[in-house]
Amino acid sequence: MHLKLNNAHVLVTGGAGFMGSAFIRYVLKQEGFAGHLSNLDLLTYAGNLSNLAAVASDARYSFYHGDIRGRDILEKIHKERPIDLIVHFAAETHVDRSITDPGAFLETNVIGTHILLEFVKAHSKIHFHHISTDEVYGALGKEGRFTEESSYKPNSPYSASKASADHFVRAYGATYGLSTTLSHASNNYGPHQYPEKFIPLVIQNALEGKPLPVYGSGENVREWLYVEDHARAIWAILSQGKKGEVYNIGGGDEMKNLDLLRLILNVVEEMTGETGLDRLITYVPDRLGHDFRYAIDGAKVEQLGYRPIWPLQAGLRETIKTFPGVLV
Repeated sequence: MHLKLNNAHVLVTGGAGFMGSAFIRYVLKQEGFAGHLSNLDLLTYAGNLSNLAAVASDARYSFYHGDIRGRDILEKIHKERPIDLIVHFAAETHVDRSITDPGAFLETNVIGTHILLEFVKAHSKIHFHHISTDEVYGALGKEGRFTEESSYKPNSPYSASKASADHFVRAYGATYGLSTTLSHASNNYGPHQYPEKFIPLVIQNALEGKPLPVYGSGENVREWLYVEDHARAIWAILSQGKKGEVYNIGGGDEMKNLDLLRLILNVVEEMTGETGLDRLITYVPDRLGHDFRYAIDGAKVEQLGYRPIWPLQAGLRETIKTFPGVLV
């Protein structure tokens, strides 16, 4: 794509969230980056500016409080400093919330993405990178991995909303000639993740002596990707990727939910001196439409020079030490 990243003005949507903030921190650490990062975030329940405390005073970073569905704020940012690139993280992402309130996912994930694409259509020199999920592909059996050619078979309102947004990105690229790329990542984890997701919920509850809920029998399988590795992969796509292409980003660490929970407890016990935390494991009724297994074939993005470098246990230690009360 020949994007001049080191001098680019990059608009990050949802930059105060877990993945968006990790991407901002990662880019600002890159040697030679003399561009600018603008963070547009509505600061809903999962957005927290403390995730960016370490870079808040960096002259290469600006924060804008606003909604991606607001065209005026987009035009304001572009007028102040022309945008070269949008990396679109902003989304509702929690499957359980999508089951109880699908409309919120339609509004943010579909309508919000459409408004951003309309903005890019009006400013056609902007490149648009869309952050998606492996969940759009549906569920796998015990064998196989998702590739960029896998069919879409979303099974939750969350994954359906992300699949719809993906299709809009593809359609705007094909119909209007927009410069776009799209990536699907496996389950992310790491510091600053909102504790409704599995790994931070288990860590927080274990540290507080609260029940550790496990859906069904705990046999569902996920592939895990440390969030900084995800940021590295996105940077590789923007640096070396091809316009109009889709890239799957895997972490390489695949594990049953129950086995992962026990691994987390082992690391927590090792780091805190606590014992017997498995007594807190509590089995709860399975989630509606719970996909059995996800796994990613990351060969395509690896052709760009990306490899995940964080093994699961090391990433868990790095995550756990950020929780209050854990001595390192």
